Amino acid sequence: MIQPTIGSGGTHCPYCAMQCAMDLVVEDGRLATAARDFPTNRGGLCRKGWTAAEPLSSSVRLLTPLMRDSRGAPLRPASWDEALDAVAAAFRAAREKGGPDAVGVFGGGALSNEKAYMLGKFARVGLGTRNIDYNGRFCMASGAAAGNRALGMDRGLPFPMTDLPGAGAILIVGSNPAETLPVIVQYLEEQRRHGGQLIVADPRRTATAQMATLHLQLTPGTDAALALGLLHVALRDNLVDRAFIEARTTGFGAARRIANAYWPERVERITGVPIAQLVQAAHMLGEASTAMVLTGRGPEQQSHGVENAHAFINLALALGKVGRPNCGWGTLTGQGNGQGGREHGQKADQLPGYRSLANPEHRAAVAAVWGVDPDTLPPPGPSAQELLESCGSPDGVRALLVMGCNLLVAAPQTERLRARLEALDVLVVCDPFLSETAATADIVLPVAQWVEESGTVTNLEGRVLLRHCLSPPPEGVRSDAQVLKALAERLGRGAYFTADHRELFEELRRASAGGLADYAGITWERIEAEQGVFWPCPSEEHPGTPRPFLDAFATPDGRARFFAVEHRPTAEEPGPGYPMFLTTGRVLGHYNSGTQTRRVAALNAGDPEPFVEIHPDVARSLGISEGGMARITTRRGEAVLRARLTRAIRFDTLFVPFHWGGRGGANLLTNPALDPTSRIPEFKACAARIEPAGNGVTTDTSIGADA
Repeated sequence: MIQPTIGSGGTHCPYCAMQCAMDLVVEDGRLATAARDFPTNRGGLCRKGWTAAEPLSSSVRLLTPLMRDSRGAPLRPASWDEALDAVAAAFRAAREKGGPDAVGVFGGGALSNEKAYMLGKFARVGLGTRNIDYNGRFCMASGAAAGNRALGMDRGLPFPMTDLPGAGAILIVGSNPAETLPVIVQYLEEQRRHGGQLIVADPRRTATAQMATLHLQLTPGTDAALALGLLHVALRDNLVDRAFIEARTTGFGAARRIANAYWPERVERITGVPIAQLVQAAHMLGEASTAMVLTGRGPEQQSHGVENAHAFINLALALGKVGRPNCGWGTLTGQGNGQGGREHGQKADQLPGYRSLANPEHRAAVAAVWGVDPDTLPPPGPSAQELLESCGSPDGVRALLVMGCNLLVAAPQTERLRARLEALDVLVVCDPFLSETAATADIVLPVAQWVEESGTVTNLEGRVLLRHCLSPPPEGVRSDAQVLKALAERLGRGAYFTADHRELFEELRRASAGGLADYAGITWERIEAEQGVFWPCPSEEHPGTPRPFLDAFATPDGRARFFAVEHRPTAEEPGPGYPMFLTTGRVLGHYNSGTQTRRVAALNAGDPEPFVEIHPDVARSLGISEGGMARITTRRGEAVLRARLTRAIRFDTLFVPFHWGGRGGANLLTNPALDPTSRIPEFKACAARIEPAGNGVTTDTSIGADA
């Protein structure tokens, strides 16, 4: 029999950026989830949502701090006071050796708005360090940078999900929402029922591509060429909206001149997309009365990811399909609070409200809320990958606090990163579980999970949502905010901080007031009463902004900007010794580094181990069989994975999901080459070779030291 738990009110799923609404219930004596009707998920959940309560009562949850007596010694239980005293002492020692920047902070897109805000403030006010960034730098950074530059604002979807069914045509580039945002598929299905057309551009014939009217199976790393080819056809066949371009944009001339050189025959040679499909896609988008262009990590996680995103923004602008209902360009945010997590200060260059740390006026506004001199705030710091590269070096980060991220699965070039982390004076990890990264730490602090504390998150459409605390954390477990407050007190900065999430949100409202991501008018009561509130919302009388670009873009002159971009090859192309492309991504049953989902039996049953997808004709020529073990090698390292043979992938491409660590970790292989603007690593394309791994070789199916 299902009965409600002690807590009251609803919550939202801890996984993807849909943030589906749910309740926590007791079923057969165990915590379970129940779908809740809400404007976003409309009563639906995916398999991850239905099993989201299972990690709460996991037998391997951490219930006490752990620490080592010396480097190389085993982790042992410790009291909270002993562990926190040791962290504070290590931070002071690092600062005495190398100044404030010798301490680094690494956050995550899974943190609530309150915790992301507090983490950024803790780094700058509690520690005085410029060395803070988060794992969103590995995810949404390119789309965010392009949106800010072209449209004046980064909001994943600058329109509500309910606009999707009204689009006459939708182009999805390098995203597989059928597996990564499963509940959003109902909107795509509704769009098709209304007569809309769906185009998917992806090197794999994914579950989303199988739904499509048209699948453009492009070569990895050729996304900008595809966009330029589509724009060329639109120009040639008079599909562009010249009145919109004239009235609402700038910079079209330079973008048009470049697109003129990407005639269909040239684009077919670069991308592998047949001319007829290119022309068909351009006409689907251009002839539809309403259309959307949605990009994902495929084009964005590249060393030219920002330019790729700009190329597709240019296409949407040229067609006049932006700033109108049922139209727009958007980036499909992946992480649970990937949107809110990048708005309020845990990025290296950012202050709350999407303000710039380099802008004196922005610094002064936030410093006034914090009660500090703006001159005491550090300057912008290095990006996530650069911060990690500095770990353990004499003039780099000597002590690192990690909160909300499993770096040794999520970051590129895993073995090099492991060496960097081992070179630190101290690594401190806050986690509910002994993840791969926590298992290497000097001090591990057990923290609460999603439904064990109240707080807000912001979903992919910019809707601010409220999660209620429905189940108190186990004895011995603290919230991330309590950890930061306790450390601030030990560092003599406690007066600047509160661990109360409601108070943190009220402070965030004041700190974001006047910024692009203005939450000043959003209250927990409004969120509850209105089923979420869209930012910007500058006052409590303001209705919120579901479609921010209807009248003007968020640029100084109100006009969107075209950016003249060319196709550029990936940082590492296939060649002798490494003849194939390797690309990475997600599968339906798991989420990000798998720290939670790999501990759920029902999810593990579907995908129990890492694998590599390879075309059967290629596999046959190499002596690789279905279910056999294969070794993939790149210039960074090698991984051993079980082979899955599928005709859904290109002959020249391998696909590996990134949810596992150990010998099957995708990021043993990936290229850390960075986009010059977003500083995102090139996860989505590198040169690789594959061969049989030999008899008796198995992959690593462990889920960390607690397996």
